[in-house]
Amino acid sequence: MSQVNTLHLRDYPKNPTKVYLYGTCLADSLFPDSGIDAIEFLERQGIEVIFPQGQSCCGQPAYNSGYTDEAKAVALEQIRHFPLDIPIVIISGSCGGMMRHHYKDLLKDEPGIEKFCDRIFEFTEFLVNSLNVQLNDSGPAERVALHTSCAARREMGVHITGKKLIEQLDNVELVTHDYESECCGFGGTFSVKHGDISNVMVSDKTKNLVNADVVRYVSADWGCMMNINGSLEHQKESLRGEHIASYLLARNAMDNTGDKS
Repeated sequence: MSQVNTLHLRDYPKNPTKVYLYGTCLADSLFPDSGIDAIEFLERQGIEVIFPQGQSCCGQPAYNSGYTDEAKAVALEQIRHFPLDIPIVIISGSCGGMMRHHYKDLLKDEPGIEKFCDRIFEFTEFLVNSLNVQLNDSGPAERVALHTSCAARREMGVHITGKKLIEQLDNVELVTHDYESECCGFGGTFSVKHGDISNVMVSDKTKNLVNADVVRYVSADWGCMMNINGSLEHQKESLRGEHIASYLLARNAMDNTGDKS
């Protein structure tokens, strides 16, 4: 049974009052506004958000490149910064997949690793399945596309929860672009090791997004957006992506009195 097919079997915490936010190294270093927006969004739901300052990379680049010892060292350092037994909300599906699924293999001999991994929740799945967030939409009418990274789609089901959130916005038309489920070509170190192949893949992705005739695309993964936005800029296209946390917050699309049960 695949990871995505077992997503519905998870136990989701209901009505949590306190969570950690894992900002990811990419967002923290290059796109901090999305992390700040995610914190504000969660705080508007009445949740206290803790952001450990010592957090850094989840270890995925080293792990995917076969540097197991180095990946273990990075992973153990991250775990040390999240000692409280509360949910860890992550604003990147690929990092979430690494920490929820692959830590169990990488750190299989570490005591308590299963319990730690079970505390990992991607941002959109947490909003939908734990908070049952109900959104109001005060933004203008517009057409948007949703991009889900292939890793986050298969391991965290973000195509399901991201769609559920955007479809709550009354003034937003969610457009499914051609080959929506296909990879953008980033793949972390893949884009460096196989640059020519990666370039063809992102060219296909950007072409399909532009042809969808949307004002923006929304995603829950900055790795993909950095790749896609960079390609769009190189092509002198005006279309850009926005992290879903920032998008929802900008539209003021929250019902602070909504049902969180």
